[in-house]
Amino acid sequence: MVGSSEESLNNGGMISSPVPSFESVQEMVRSNLPYIPDRFIQRSTDEEEEEDKSRDVDMSVLSPQIPIIDLALLSMADADELQKLELACRSWGFFMVINHGIPGEELERVKNSAAGFFELPFEEKKEYSFDFNERQGYGRPFMVSEEEKLDWSDSLLLKIHPYHFRRLKFWPTTPPDFRENLEAYSNEVRKVAEKLLAGSLSLMMGMNKGGLLGLHREIEQSFRLNYYPICRNPDRVIGASPHSDASSITILLQDDDVTGLEIRHAGGWVLVKPIPNSLIVNIGDVIEIWSNGKYKSIEHRAKTNEKKARMSLATFFMPAKDAEIEPLDHLLDPRGSKRKYNKVKYGDYLAHSLRKKIEGKTNLLLSKSKDQA
Repeated sequence: MVGSSEESLNNGGMISSPVPSFESVQEMVRSNLPYIPDRFIQRSTDEEEEEDKSRDVDMSVLSPQIPIIDLALLSMADADELQKLELACRSWGFFMVINHGIPGEELERVKNSAAGFFELPFEEKKEYSFDFNERQGYGRPFMVSEEEKLDWSDSLLLKIHPYHFRRLKFWPTTPPDFRENLEAYSNEVRKVAEKLLAGSLSLMMGMNKGGLLGLHREIEQSFRLNYYPICRNPDRVIGASPHSDASSITILLQDDDVTGLEIRHAGGWVLVKPIPNSLIVNIGDVIEIWSNGKYKSIEHRAKTNEKKARMSLATFFMPAKDAEIEPLDHLLDPRGSKRKYNKVKYGDYLAHSLRKKIEGKTNLLLSKSKDQA
């Protein structure tokens, strides 16, 4: 989807080098910087690299087994499809959705608008620079210290719903159709999320229809546009570090012709190969807590490549900040299984997750019971 006119970085990544003054990875690539700055290098010694290789087993052979869920069948209360969804949530935590009702032309329009934003000169994109108080804008939303390793990516983070959370000063006006196309896509993908949460996911978790919606109080919706530039030595950097999402569910739209998303499964990493016009849904930390760990949020990461930049559009659906999240009583084993998580206000949970670099599933430690931590 996203072309790559930038020249590749030559790898001098093994040398000691300061982070240059550039405020975006895309600009480093455009400038032909002759080395990878140290703060982006994820592996620094042969010993660490061998340890990572032994732990990060390539499970790409399992890519065709990632569950594919037909939302049209779920909407008709198809029992077999509901069973497939339950297995997908329990065994994978990720699934692809087809027949979701969003026209392919609309998906292409929002992707084209997003690509057009990243094609702008850096000075224009800087007009929407990330504001750490608002938690919106263009830049690196998860950089919390000067020492942490940085991901090989740039992002645009926006709050979509409730409307009063929006700050339109961060919504690009170029390309001219950016706002219109993002608004249309956000409305449609929200309908998909509400169908899943109010319908099949509520039933799967032993509730009446609409049960999960009630637990949210009001569904909050945020959007993150991710851009992963090319890199001459992609094995030395990471587009997005392994993490789970602090959401209820996340819905991802990605390029149809560039791979990069990988999910943790069976002790290794499984590459998610795009299906044109599909959406990718993953279970977030909130549903893991509500289900007392039956349906787990799964770590995922994004890899880079040396030939073509990649883009993804992630939409996060979360409870209201004052909603309390804890294991649901009816999902506890009647034989006396313990609660794996304590009650926590979602706003506190989210604030905790934003105070540090996203890393694995460490966010869940805030809610873990002492005997489970």
